[in-house]
Amino acid sequence: MNAVKFWAVFTVGVAAGAAVALIYAPQSGEKTRRQLKRSFEDATDYLKDAADNISDHAEKYVKKGKDLIDDAVDSASNAVTAAKKVVQI
Repeated sequence: MNAVKFWAVFTVGVAAGAAVALIYAPQSGEKTRRQLKRSFEDATDYLKDAADNISDHAEKYVKKGKDLIDDAVDSASNAVTAAKKVVQI
């Protein structure tokens, strides 16, 4: 199991546990609903932040990949140019 799957399963488990705990807590329904709403809003904010973070990392790695490909193309082009000079001599 990779790290992303682990954290996804962990997050779902924590959310489910928190929801069950809130539902069975000895308090009024109105207070429980407010807490559930607040928890849902917090989870939404967390997921948005996580998505932004993942997007930032993805952009960084895509840029690194493009740079590596550009370097490889330049190296191959230089090698072809050098080989042409050797063959012409």
